[in-house]
Amino acid sequence: MPNKLLPDRHPTPDFFICDIFDAIPKDDIHTMEHPIFSLATKPDTRIRYYEHNGNSIEVVPSVKGIATIWDKDIWIYAISQLIAARNRGREVTRTVRVTVYDLLVNTNRHTGGDHYKRLQAAFERLAGTRITTDITTNNTRIRHGFGLLDEWSIIEKSPVDERMVAVELVLPKWLFNSVLGGEFLTLNRDYFRLRGGLERRLYELARKHCGHQPGWKIDLELLHKKTGSSGVVKKFREKIKVLVKTNHLPDYRITYNLKSDQITFYNRKSNGIQKQTNDIIQGTLF
Repeated sequence: MPNKLLPDRHPTPDFFICDIFDAIPKDDIHTMEHPIFSLATKPDTRIRYYEHNGNSIEVVPSVKGIATIWDKDIWIYAISQLIAARNRGREVTRTVRVTVYDLLVNTNRHTGGDHYKRLQAAFERLAGTRITTDITTNNTRIRHGFGLLDEWSIIEKSPVDERMVAVELVLPKWLFNSVLGGEFLTLNRDYFRLRGGLERRLYELARKHCGHQPGWKIDLELLHKKTGSSGVVKKFREKIKVLVKTNHLPDYRITYNLKSDQITFYNRKSNGIQKQTNDIIQGTLF
């Protein structure tokens, strides 16, 4: 079976031009739980409303569309830098200065000129997407509206081709409170090698709910809602069946039970794999 992951584009990092290059990828648990980012590659300009277990979220795009799950790489990189800095005893603020090359390398992106332009478009979508929510972060729950970036600015350009060298990002207070409250989880670096938006979203949900447990089971229709997928349930089910066959998510395997219409995520490092194997032999899982 061909490799379903993207190639590791930067296996040998350049340690001479980094801030904290070995920062471990971290993700905010609230956006891992709730579907804020678009899974589409084309501009999504729909207003989205989501409610689950007492939490509500309204996502309003700019004319350029809702920020995508690939745009979220910028959030993940910024969070990772903040946490690594705090762990080293540094004082942190909502303003994060990053080297653009380091960001591209750490998120497994190409470093050609066009990809710098794509990154600028991602900054614009993040700043233009407005969120209204009552999700509690760092023990504070208020009805709050914010952009996914408060501000961004290019603070250094290449004298040769005007390419971005360094940028400053001002993170929303809601996200910064989440970081200060320790409300984040570590991601497998292979997350950035996942090609599709749905794959990335499923990995987030598995990491949040399964974590280090042997397994996590969820009804397919509820999973469809939690991913934020814009397709109908029938098409979503077919996509899940394909993922069951390839089973290439980092850290987790997926099974689908035809009879119960349920999905189970198994931790690859646990003995849940043996349970999955037995179920397959018995014919209960797709």
